[in-house]
Amino acid sequence: MYEKLRIIFSIPELRKKVMLTLGLLAIYRIGFHIPLPMIATDLGASAGGGGAADFLEKVSLFAASDLRQATIFGLGIMPYISASIIIQLLGTVYKPLEELKKEGEAGRKKINEYTRYLTVAICIIQSWMYLKFMLMAGGPSGYGLINANFLNASGESLYFGWQIVAVMVMTCGTVFLMWLGEQIDEHGIGNGISLLIMAGILAQMPKALYELVRNMKTELTGLSRGQVGIETLILLAILFIAVVVGVVFITLGQRKIPTQSAKFTRGRRVYGGSRQNLPLRINQAGVMPIIFASSLLMIPSVFFGFMAGQFDTEGSMFKGLNLISLTMGDQTSYFFNLLYVMLIFFFCYFWTAITFNPKEISDNLRDSGTFIPGYRPGKRTTDYIEKVMVRITYVGAGFLALVAIVPTIIYGSLGVPYSIAGFYGGTGLLIAVSVAFDLVQKIDSHLVMRNYRGLLEGAGGGVTPVV
Repeated sequence: MYEKLRIIFSIPELRKKVMLTLGLLAIYRIGFHIPLPMIATDLGASAGGGGAADFLEKVSLFAASDLRQATIFGLGIMPYISASIIIQLLGTVYKPLEELKKEGEAGRKKINEYTRYLTVAICIIQSWMYLKFMLMAGGPSGYGLINANFLNASGESLYFGWQIVAVMVMTCGTVFLMWLGEQIDEHGIGNGISLLIMAGILAQMPKALYELVRNMKTELTGLSRGQVGIETLILLAILFIAVVVGVVFITLGQRKIPTQSAKFTRGRRVYGGSRQNLPLRINQAGVMPIIFASSLLMIPSVFFGFMAGQFDTEGSMFKGLNLISLTMGDQTSYFFNLLYVMLIFFFCYFWTAITFNPKEISDNLRDSGTFIPGYRPGKRTTDYIEKVMVRITYVGAGFLALVAIVPTIIYGSLGVPYSIAGFYGGTGLLIAVSVAFDLVQKIDSHLVMRNYRGLLEGAGGGVTPVV
């Protein structure tokens, strides 16, 4: 492995790309230590425990941000991801966008332009809501998070001009991150946006490990909830290895459909007739189902908790809304986990139906003179591909649901903080594994062009895994 790393840095072009990527990622991390000028403290400390703190921690885990810190990069890259998802969904139902997708490079540039405009709009809305949430989370006065020098003369509100400044600074921060991702795509190595998200996830690991070690007891605790003993640490290590192996397996898992090209004669020679495979990913939807399901489950708890705070604590409305908020936010309840699993299955099929078009694949096979043995080109091939995808999506959704609830199980059964339990599954781990494989493949492509072995090739040869 050391020899392969030496080879990577011995190739001038590859070394330049790697160093540029590391430098841009360092700039990205530096921005998380530059707070907004009007903020006196961090949001996580004053949000306390319960729904608000858990909400911030979960969103921060997969948003390439840290919502618990009011910094210039507080929103992270999530607005751009949201805009990309919205544009992609609209592209399946809105005819002009669908036509743009078929125009090749020119259409792709136009769609990217629309995505940037939508990102700015989402940033303005989210940063304004985020600022209001900070103001309301600062204690009885509602302004404990704001530096007193930025409040108006009566001390009852932040100057409106400073509110505009905060919104613009956070919006520009996200736009700058979007630009960083594009620079990594163009001049660095790997997918820029994915690397930013992965860097945000991995940056939280040292703090989580420190909290785990700091609260650890050097004695047997009998796996008592909330106490980290020797056996708890061993169990966490075994679970982490098992989950990572499972995530790698499901990320690389494919269902290969055998195909055969038709034979044709030119002169005295016969061409075609070769056998190939049509690979279908088991986890075709990727990490999107968990993101959608997590987002939907977080919103009701926070929303009903906020609504309950608008009524008298002794009234029936407060008790009813607070009960709904607690029920939706209780991650250890069977209701929460059952709803979580159901949403993951739903979004797996929903996202696969949007992004995977069996008719288009069938038409491409027919146009290239390729067919699936036993199935006539056209509708029968389309139906067969769709049937196979439905079956393997069920398996992928089941495994995705299992990986998604592992952090919840660890968090609920062992009492381990969510900042630690979150690394044992769910969005963070899936993103980290997927991006790591994508990065390795990009590096391998440079090594193979220069007749070197890939990073994942053994001493006796082999092939690089393909997702």
